[in-house]
Amino acid sequence: MGTLYEEDFSDRLAELRIKKGVSARDMSLSLGQSSGYINHIENRQILPSMSVFFNICEYFGITPKQFFAIEEKDPVLIGETIEYLKRLNQEHLLCLSVLARDLVRE
Repeated sequence: MGTLYEEDFSDRLAELRIKKGVSARDMSLSLGQSSGYINHIENRQILPSMSVFFNICEYFGITPKQFFAIEEKDPVLIGETIEYLKRLNQEHLLCLSVLARDLVRE
């Protein structure tokens, strides 16, 4: 292994796992894998199959797109916020849009 893509994958997995506050062993077992499975991924020894990757995303409560959105430091919170935004009426959505734009400028 060793491509930048594989390193990004391993780093992102570790980042999300640590943020969730779980050990690599506990996460591995929660996914129905051997106790060292996540460590092998994080140490760039293997990559997960597509089905396990989808299970990893489900475990974190994020979409595959959010997993690869490296610039999103808290994809779970962003996803939850988007779900709330979808339920707002146009007026409230516009107010929040203006607020977000002003906060980003600061």
